[in-house]
Amino acid sequence: MFFPHLAQNLAPISNIFLRLIKSIVGPLLFGTLVYGISSAGELKTMGRIALKAITYFEVATTLALVIGLTVVNVLQPGAGLSLAGESASAVPALAKPVSLTGVLEHAVPANIFEALTQGDVLQMVVFFFLFGAACSAIGPKAQPVVAFAAAVAEVMFRYTKYVMYLAPFGVGAAIAVTIGSKGVGVLFSLGKLVGSLYLAEAIFVLLVLGGALSVARVPLHRFFLAARQPFLLAFSTASSEAALPLALENMERFGIPKHIVGFVLPTGYSFNLDGSTLYLALASVFIAQAAGVHMPLGVQITMMLTLMLTSKGVAAVPRASLVILAGTLTTFNLPKEGIALILGVDALMDMCRTSVNLLGNCVATAVIARWEGVPLSSRGVQPELVESEAQQVGQ
Repeated sequence: MFFPHLAQNLAPISNIFLRLIKSIVGPLLFGTLVYGISSAGELKTMGRIALKAITYFEVATTLALVIGLTVVNVLQPGAGLSLAGESASAVPALAKPVSLTGVLEHAVPANIFEALTQGDVLQMVVFFFLFGAACSAIGPKAQPVVAFAAAVAEVMFRYTKYVMYLAPFGVGAAIAVTIGSKGVGVLFSLGKLVGSLYLAEAIFVLLVLGGALSVARVPLHRFFLAARQPFLLAFSTASSEAALPLALENMERFGIPKHIVGFVLPTGYSFNLDGSTLYLALASVFIAQAAGVHMPLGVQITMMLTLMLTSKGVAAVPRASLVILAGTLTTFNLPKEGIALILGVDALMDMCRTSVNLLGNCVATAVIARWEGVPLSSRGVQPELVESEAQQVGQ
């Protein structure tokens, strides 16, 4: 505010952080998707439960995307902002109607290395999905490749952690450049973005998650007791992995069989990140609005379908959604400067979307258990046990 010219000179710091974020996309998708798909043999052993879980995951994430797109189009939180850079060149490409055949043709990569170089997430997802399926079909002969993919995933998780150590500097520089170049008024639009996200997540929790619990006849009060502390832990740490042990134990105490909890809850960390997928839809359209790029409904639907795939590769670590957002912006020719615009308030949004991810997976576990005929109304956790466990974790 007081030294705008100095603030604008901090742009290289935020650019370095953004470049590090983009460097994660390809290797992380390779490791998580190839290893996850090649391990699909475990899904076959679960049979009916696996099919029900995947069906629920896809319905929930689709509804999350629909709610995110609806809220951002109604409230228009990015309207009135001005993003420089690539936005002008992106308008003609996004203004043209996108045909289904064109999307399908573009989704298949002719050269995976070219897709990696260009940061085309959709092509990477298609290639790595087929690559993982081939590894699963071959069986033991592909074990070295699968082990390598698993190692790459672990390395990229740690790499992401190292990059996030630089987040305070990247975030500070990004918000300083934003304020220095666009004035304090930009904070109002960022506040609208945060408010829009919290509103959209609240609508999703009440309508979709609450509706699923009601339809499945899950006792709401006892579920609230079991899910409350894991939810707050995920919110405060912005990491759903931090809350996983407590969530596993409380869902078992709630009365859900161990084999259902042990399969559905961890699987949801890859396939049922409701809060993150809603955020990705909302943030992508927000950046388009801020850049003055008109996105027709057909383009937004195409983006939604893309996010349904790419969100499966989001790691359960803080700020990992920025990785997928960076790839989405590249795929749809949106200005990457938009990430710098929202970095300053991403910590507040990360807490919200991560806690909704955790809550969504707890709800999925309860719904699948009721779908399997588990009588949760007569089984479950004693409230005093939940409180005791919560107090121990809090201490």
